[in-house]
Amino acid sequence: MQNLILVIWFTLCAEQDIRQRRITNSLTLGGAALALLVLFSTGHTWLGASVSEGGYALALSMLLTFPGYLSGRLDASDVKLLAGLALASDRMHLLGTFVGAILTLVIWALIGPRIWARLKPRTRRLLHPLEPATSINPPFSPFLLAGFVLSLFWLQ
Repeated sequence: MQNLILVIWFTLCAEQDIRQRRITNSLTLGGAALALLVLFSTGHTWLGASVSEGGYALALSMLLTFPGYLSGRLDASDVKLLAGLALASDRMHLLGTFVGAILTLVIWALIGPRIWARLKPRTRRLLHPLEPATSINPPFSPFLLAGFVLSLFWLQ
């Protein structure tokens, strides 16, 4: 059940990022605040890891994302999204999500143009920011969603 809620949260963030090219603070910081509330009220993360594991995951998320933010490769919303995930899970879920997102992004760069050509025009309009041929810096949160789902299968 906890995994499903995190998938729904990631899906809402990814959808908003595709549609508006940004994720509101109410989604990213709201999710992080809820994860922090659970962490301190129960003594473990949303997925059952210890408080210290959540803290290590948060530090790791900052190490992974802050350089990308400073170089302009990641948006602040991606940093906040991964920080929220860190507070809700553990280092393995965070690493799995990040690595899975990068793998998914590389796969999309390689086979995305062939898939894109087969999509219906209406779908292409809706997903325009993800178009492989024209998108230099696509929204990263849809790839984070894919990475999170992959990490759930990998870690379970």
